[in-house]
Amino acid sequence: MSDITIFHNPRCGTSRTVLEMIRASGAEPNIVEYLKTPPSPGELQALAQATGEPLRALLRTKQPEYLEQGLDDPSLTDAQLAAAMVATPVLINRPIVITPRGVRLCRPAELVEALLPGAAA
Repeated sequence: MSDITIFHNPRCGTSRTVLEMIRASGAEPNIVEYLKTPPSPGELQALAQATGEPLRALLRTKQPEYLEQGLDDPSLTDAQLAAAMVATPVLINRPIVITPRGVRLCRPAELVEALLPGAAA
């Protein structure tokens, strides 16, 4: 089993590029197609915490659903945001990559380089 996981959308060019970069490093990642199998609200909150960013950093604000669901309301809690993201997984920004070197939203794709085997520390 690989020690790299990517939360991936095969229709996203950035996500495909990151997946190719991981494979080019010699690793075959665990691929989570999060639109089919979204993480739980707790997993989303843990991913955000692991990136060192607020949960809102993992939220796709340009999706129509973002405004339709009122997610621009700054008073919403992380629990409310995470529940909305799980109910409407297209709101989850991607690709999110987990490796022994850390967790990162790899947008732009080049951000994955620091997480790959053989990358400078």
